[in-house]
Amino acid sequence: MTKVTCLGAAGSVTGSNYLVENTQGKKVLVDCGLFQGGKQMELRNWQDWGFDPKQINTLFLTHAHIDHSGRIPKLVKDGFRGKIITSPPTVELCQIMLLDSAHIQEMDAEWQSRKNKRQGKKDILPLYTTGDAAESLQYFSPMERDQIITVEPGIRARLRNAGHILGSSILELWVEEANEETKIVFSGDLGKQDQLIVKDPYEIFAANYLFIESTYGNRQHRSFEESKEELLEAIQYAVSHGEKVIIPAFALERSQEILYLLGEFYRSGTLTDIPVYLDSPLAIKATQIFRKNKKYYDEQAKAIVDQGFDPFDMPNLHLTLTTEESMAINQRPGSAIIVSANGMCTAGRIKHHLKHNLWRPGSSIIIVGFQAEGTTGRKIVDGEKSVKIFREDVAVKAKVFTIGGFSAHADQKDLLQWVSHFDESRPRVFVVHGEASASETLARMIHERFGMEVHVPIWKEILMLEAREVVREVKPGMVAPADISRSMLNKIIDLENELGRLKKRLKEKEVEAKIIEDDVNRLNYIQEELQGILLE
Repeated sequence: MTKVTCLGAAGSVTGSNYLVENTQGKKVLVDCGLFQGGKQMELRNWQDWGFDPKQINTLFLTHAHIDHSGRIPKLVKDGFRGKIITSPPTVELCQIMLLDSAHIQEMDAEWQSRKNKRQGKKDILPLYTTGDAAESLQYFSPMERDQIITVEPGIRARLRNAGHILGSSILELWVEEANEETKIVFSGDLGKQDQLIVKDPYEIFAANYLFIESTYGNRQHRSFEESKEELLEAIQYAVSHGEKVIIPAFALERSQEILYLLGEFYRSGTLTDIPVYLDSPLAIKATQIFRKNKKYYDEQAKAIVDQGFDPFDMPNLHLTLTTEESMAINQRPGSAIIVSANGMCTAGRIKHHLKHNLWRPGSSIIIVGFQAEGTTGRKIVDGEKSVKIFREDVAVKAKVFTIGGFSAHADQKDLLQWVSHFDESRPRVFVVHGEASASETLARMIHERFGMEVHVPIWKEILMLEAREVVREVKPGMVAPADISRSMLNKIIDLENELGRLKKRLKEKEVEAKIIEDDVNRLNYIQEELQGILLE
C-alpha cells in the first residue's frame, strides 16, 4: 500500500508539497513550494515538515514557480542531501528564482527586526538566506522529459510536458508493492490549450491515481482573442488620458508572455510608439533564459524566430535593472507601459508603481494572473476602494482590467478535457492546488461527467493508495513470462483497434481536424507504452 501525505496545495493554491512512501519505507517528495497569501497561510512555511528531510533521497520538482519550489533552500538547510529531479529549463530558472526568493526573505526579516527593536522585541531570522539558496542549487539534477528512470528500489518516474511555463512537467510515478505497480500521476500546474511560447500539455491515458490541480476549476477564461483586444483597450485607455499602464506580472512566464504580445502588437502596427519598461531584474534574467531555450518553444514561437525576430523584444523596450532606473519611470511625464513584479502586488517594485499610479484616474491597472486570497492584487480585483501600500492607504481610482485569458493555467474546460483521456483507465482522482470552491466544483464535475471516484484532500491529510486493477502496467522480470506475453498482446490489440478507428475516421468526408489530432495523440501514447515494454 502506497501512502501519500498532502503537505501543501491541499485546500489551498500555494505550498505544493506531497510525500510519497511505499511499504519498504522508501520516500520521495513531489514539489516543495512556498505558502503564499495571508499571514496565517505564510506561517505554515515555518512549521515542522511532517518528515525528516535527511531521509528523503529524491525530490521531483514540476516547475520553477515559487509556490512549487520556494521552500527548497529551507529543505536543504534542514538536512536534505538528495537529488532534485526536474527539467533542464527548470534548473536554470531556479538558479535565479531561489536566490531572489532568499533575498526577499532576508529583506522581510530585516524590516521586521527593525520594527521589533523599536518595540523592545527580538530580531527575526529569515526563513532561509541567499547562502542557503546557493547551497541548494548543487542538488539539482536535470532530466529531459519522456524518459523513465528508477529513483529508488520499486519506484520509477517520468516527466512529461505540462504546457504551463517553460520547463513545466507532469510527473508519472510507478510504485511497486507486492509485485504489483501502482501508477500515480501528478499533473503539476497544467497549461491551457494554445498557451503562448510553450507546447500544449502532454496527454496521458493511464493511471491508477491522479492528482490534478484546480486553480481555475470553477471558471473559464475569456477567449484568447478577446483578451488580446481587452489588453489593447486597456493600453489605449491610459494613453488617451496621458497616464501609465501598470501590469503586475510574475517575473517567470507572465512577463515573457506580455512582452511576446506587445511585440506582436508592435510588429502589426497596433501598438503606438510609447515606451515599454520591463521593470524587474528577475524578469529580465528569466527572459534571457527563455531566449536560450528555443528548443522548448511551440511552433508559433519558433516561426517568429525563423522570421528573424526576437519574440521578447521591440525597439521601444527598456530593461530597468537598477533602482534608480525604476524610480525614474514615474518621474517621466506621459504614458508608458510598465511590466513589473510581483504578480500579486505583495512585494517588489510593483508596489512603488501602484503607489504612484493607483490613485490616478485615467491610469490602467491590468491584472493578468491569479490573485490569491489576502493579497493586494486580490483586493484590487475584488473592488476595494483603497488598499494599503507601504503602510499607507492608497485610493483605487485607476481603471482596473482583469484579463483571465492570459492565464498560464488550464481553466475548467481544459482541465476536464485533459481528465477525459483517462476515461478508460478510470483512476481515483484527488483534486488539489485550488481554493475550496474551485476544487469542490471541479471534483463534482469530474464525478458527474466521467463517473470517477473523486476526493478533495485537506492539508496534512494522509491517503492510503491500494493497488487497483484498473490499469496494470507489467514490468518484465517481476512476473511470469506468460503474463508478460499476455500484457504485450493486449497492448498490440489496443494498437490495432486504434489504427482501425483512425483509418475509419480518415475515410469520413467531413472530419474535424481536432478529432484526428486527438486520435493520433492517443495512438502515439499506446505506441510509446508498447515500446517501453519491449525495451525493459
